[in-house]
Amino acid sequence: MNKKVLVGMSGGVDSSVAACLLLEQEYEVAGATLHLYNNEDAGISKARTCCSLADVEDARSVAEHLGIEHYVFNFGPEFRHEVIGRFARGYECGETPNPCIDCNKYIKFGKMLDRAKLLGFDAVATGHYARVEHDEKAGRWLLKKAADASKDQTYVLYTLTQEQLAHTLFPLGGFLKPEVRSIAEKHGFVNARKPDSEDICFVPDGDYAAFLENVMKFDSKPGNFVDANGNVIGQHKGLFHYTIGQRKGIGISFESPKYVVKKDCANNTVVLGDSKDLYSSTFYVGNVNFIALDHLDKPVEAGVKVRYSQSEAQAVIYPIENGKVKVCFRSPQRAVTPGQSAVFYRGDTVLGGGKILSEEIKQL
Repeated sequence: MNKKVLVGMSGGVDSSVAACLLLEQEYEVAGATLHLYNNEDAGISKARTCCSLADVEDARSVAEHLGIEHYVFNFGPEFRHEVIGRFARGYECGETPNPCIDCNKYIKFGKMLDRAKLLGFDAVATGHYARVEHDEKAGRWLLKKAADASKDQTYVLYTLTQEQLAHTLFPLGGFLKPEVRSIAEKHGFVNARKPDSEDICFVPDGDYAAFLENVMKFDSKPGNFVDANGNVIGQHKGLFHYTIGQRKGIGISFESPKYVVKKDCANNTVVLGDSKDLYSSTFYVGNVNFIALDHLDKPVEAGVKVRYSQSEAQAVIYPIENGKVKVCFRSPQRAVTPGQSAVFYRGDTVLGGGKILSEEIKQL
């Protein structure tokens, strides 16, 4: 009996080709599109689509083309609580969260996998660029980088558990993006040339501050810009308008460029400094999930990535109390940002990762 796989079909080209490849590998395939919000509810133009009702039509078109069953699951309440809610609370605490990581953890490989099992499927699949392998010797499932380094998405998948990895397929892990588009064109998919989504799906044009004000009804609380010594050097318009490393949009002119170095939620201040003040040698990580390891019981050399778009930097990771991890870079790194994630790698294998904590980021 062929393995039954439920493919999360977002309406984009990647997930469509993932479904196609699984059919060619003789899996029993069905598609599922997750309806997460209405565009109007998020203040988004109806013309813009990503994870909303308009994408259902593209996904359904491809499913019909492939001759597979297509489901639509309404996870709107869960998405609002687990993803949008966490996003908003992060900014309230002075962090800069990554909602895609929470969406993968709680929705795509949480709620969707639960629903798939309930419907009798053996596994779920998505169009993420990553690979899953089983290490027979260690008896563990591994998350590994994709063949297309420019599209690798392991950074946003580090929260996957052993149970989730055991029931997850990433059919695009060995493909380059141009190859994926070529497959879509060959099969005549309606979305073969559909552009990739780059912004946070529920935030129009990346303007997260406007989203927090207009949709989440955040009140801006003006406060002081201060220098490293605590001297007041201007007025800011609210902590959630700024992120670590920001230079533009500060609204004050200085003789030399100034950057957001720190956000102090307790005192409602934003610390400004020079570029050199953005470099950190040590920081701490919480909410840690290990994949290649059961747990960290000794210092380990690792490549550490602190932002999706950044390269790994060599570091030593140390286990500390309460399951947290201390990261010490070999060379200081720029703009380590609380609320973002640090993901640990050994070669092309993800060791694990967690959330960067605001406490004790040691700057040079």
